Amino acid sequence: MTMTDSHRTTGRLSTGQWIGGAWIPGRTTADSLNPMDGTVVGAFADGGRDEADAAIAAASAAFKRTEWAQSPRLRQTVLLDWARNLEAQAEDLARLLTLENGKVLAQSRGEIAGAISEIRYYGGLARHIPGHVLEVEPGVVSTMLREPAGVAALIIPWNAPAVLLARAIGPALACGCTVVVKPAAQTTLLTAAFLRALSEVPGLPPGVCNMVSETGHAASARLVESPLVDVLSFTGSTATGKRIMATAAETMKKLSLELGGKSCCVVFPDADIAATAARIAAAATIISGQQCTAARRVLVHGSVYDAMKEQLRAALAAIAVGDGMNPAMGMGPLIDRAARAQVQGQVERAFDLCDEVVLRGGVPDGLPAAGAFLTPSLVAHGDTAAFFCQEEIFGPFLVLERFEDEAEAVAKANHTVFGLSASVWTTDGARALRIARALRNGTVWINDHNRLFAEAETGGYRQSGLGRLHGYDAFADFTELKHICQSVGRVS
Repeated sequence: MTMTDSHRTTGRLSTGQWIGGAWIPGRTTADSLNPMDGTVVGAFADGGRDEADAAIAAASAAFKRTEWAQSPRLRQTVLLDWARNLEAQAEDLARLLTLENGKVLAQSRGEIAGAISEIRYYGGLARHIPGHVLEVEPGVVSTMLREPAGVAALIIPWNAPAVLLARAIGPALACGCTVVVKPAAQTTLLTAAFLRALSEVPGLPPGVCNMVSETGHAASARLVESPLVDVLSFTGSTATGKRIMATAAETMKKLSLELGGKSCCVVFPDADIAATAARIAAAATIISGQQCTAARRVLVHGSVYDAMKEQLRAALAAIAVGDGMNPAMGMGPLIDRAARAQVQGQVERAFDLCDEVVLRGGVPDGLPAAGAFLTPSLVAHGDTAAFFCQEEIFGPFLVLERFEDEAEAVAKANHTVFGLSASVWTTDGARALRIARALRNGTVWINDHNRLFAEAETGGYRQSGLGRLHGYDAFADFTELKHICQSVGRVS
């Protein structure tokens, strides 16, 4: 049973809130729009504080009154069955993702596959969350147990709603938490379809997973402030993350935050410039540049600076922009016209202030006027303090910068409040590792960019966030470590 064939009203997709094991129609609804042409994809329940409170109460009751938190075998079975359900619907889910988000279908297919892989990964780990025991002094035994933290609220963004849901809900459910998911309004239908496949798994206790949707911020605010929520996981802007931290301080809940980024690509003269330019152009325009780890700044050694400028300009200009359902397209629209207007305004300011406009992007001709299309832009600039070198511009915009030696490259790359990701491009293995260690980033790729895996932790330094998702260390964000000390005496 898929959302695309069994949850339609008047020919359109429709979804309610999932609370306490039931899908509940909304008192009011809102439309989800296709960013390619502004047409309506479907409708979703538009809730708020009351729905959030009901979902939190359901999750809290499920944590206390069901066997979920104490039964790793049940959790593994549910997660693996969920992955199996999703796999049967993978193509429908990918197409729905492109309809709501606009990304090209190949990226949507890759994201759905990655999300399913992630759920399977955490299903496998559900039965292996060990503690340890030590005799701290004669006759005294200390046992360390990693326990589920309780109710976890997951606020999921629109740019990669399937995989960013999976990397948070996977460890949360695997370790025994119960959850409330709050999707982005722009991709609520995709999130609901993803979770409906979970709701159809036999044996899932009611209330273990819940979803509340909204067009505003009342439900999100309630999740942040509620004393019944033990963990808050959020992916989004640094500004919003700071507000969440301030509000969450009142209840001292655990926070898992992946925030902004300004990923820097450091290119040395021994790199294959043409091939590197093509890879960086793809990394800069993934999800139309709307990915937190997307390439934003390109630092190039002076000896190959001119060659890289021309190759990168050509690679960006060659990217076909249009309907994500068209396999010939390399980039779809931005998420909506409001986002397009914001990005376009920042880019136009950068054009006015930069040293050189290498490629002037803009709204393309010949595409639906109601769409949110924006072609890639490239500027060159020497001052790393410029706003467009420092601030995250969430769209297809790149800054080209120059360096003359390793020390200057590292200093320029680290001149940022962010520290999410970076890449180093060189055939010199020692140099690659040397620069990777010197860069203040949570992830550094060598001769690659945007390679993310279920098994490998990701997260940021500094204002790029707190905690790590993906990998085994993600359990730290959703568990508490309990020390049980027992005097057992000595055999006399």
